[in-house]
Order: sequence, then structure tokens, then C-alpha cells
Amino acid sequence: MDFVVLGLPQEPAGGVAGWAAGLVDSMGGPGAGLAIALENLFPPLPSEVILPLTGFAAGQGVIGLASALFWTTLGSVVGAVVLYWIGVLFGRDRMHAIWARLPLVRASDLERTEQWFARHGTKAVLLGRMVPVFRSLISVPAGVERMSLPLFVALTAAGSLVWNSVLVMAGYWLGDRWDLVESYVGVLSKAVVVLVLVAFAGYVAMRLRPRGRAQHRRVP
Repeated sequence: MDFVVLGLPQEPAGGVAGWAAGLVDSMGGPGAGLAIALENLFPPLPSEVILPLTGFAAGQGVIGLASALFWTTLGSVVGAVVLYWIGVLFGRDRMHAIWARLPLVRASDLERTEQWFARHGTKAVLLGRMVPVFRSLISVPAGVERMSLPLFVALTAAGSLVWNSVLVMAGYWLGDRWDLVESYVGVLSKAVVVLVLVAFAGYVAMRLRPRGRAQHRRVP
């Protein structure tokens, strides 16, 4: 990684890290919060880069550690609330209409999912904030199911504070080796994506298998 000397010592010159460092340099804590709010809205922006870099900035005295944690958590909540309202505007009826047109699924599948969210939605929102990829996605079904907004905000803030604190503190303690965090969390993110793809492939296989058997029985 190339480094240049700007407001933040040993600041990365380009890419997402350079963009985030520029926001922290120019805006301080609010810049870190803005970066994390955008990361929630656009998951390809990696929190495993932005948060450790913010911790590194705190370690260098560019911003305070408490400010880093406050603003990044506020940014997480703001981004999540935007996605929540997208879910609200999308609505349950529209979700059912789209679901009915999808292949390999049944209305009962969506109904079971809704029942599961009704029972476990609070845990899903809280713990989902600490799982790469799902950190952003979990906000949409919460909006679709009209979870209480104050409860959603409280759960999102609590889960985000834990996740943000771990990565910010890692960057704070690692110093100029803050980018090591990206390597480890990046592996976790890829593992989550692989598990989701495997689960989806298994679901499709289960849906296709009964149909194949039924067609086989009809052949004389």
C-alpha cells in the first residue's frame, strides 16, 4: 500500500482507504460517520477498512477515540434507518406480489419467514449488525415487517456500537498496521457469502428434486 504524508500520518493515498482518510482529515468525527453511513447503504464499501482506519486516526490524535466511536455508531444508525424506510416504502403487499412471480418458491415460504422474523426479529437485528454483509441487509426486512422504529434504532445502535468498537479499537492499537484488520475480517466476509451461496444452492436443489421425481413417475 502506498502512503503519503497529509493531515493523518502515514495516510493511504488512494482507494476506499484514501477516500475515508480524506473525510476524516477534512471533517473529523463527522467524516468518519458519513463514511460509515454510506457503507451501510452501499455494502461494497468495506467497514473493515473504514473503521480500523478511523481507529488509527484516533491513535494519531487526529480525532478523539470517543468521537470516533460516537460518530461511526451514529453513521451506522443513520444508514440503517434509511434502509429501514426503504423496506417500509417497499411494503409487505409488494413483497408478496414479487414473491408470487419468483420460480421455485411458494407463498408459504414467505409466510414462514415472516413468522420467524416476528419471533426472532429483535435478535436478528441486534446480532445481524455484527455479521458482514448482513449488517446492511437486515434493515430492509425490519422495515417491511414494520418493526417498532424506536426498538429498531436501539437494537441497531447497540449492535453497531459493539461491531464498531471492535474494529475501531483494533485500528487504534495496531497503529500503522491497521490494515491487518481488513485481511482477517475480509476472510470472514467471504466465508459468509460462501455459506449463503451454499445454502441457496441447497434450497434450489431441494425445490427441483421433488419435481424431477414427479416427472419421472409420469413417464410410462
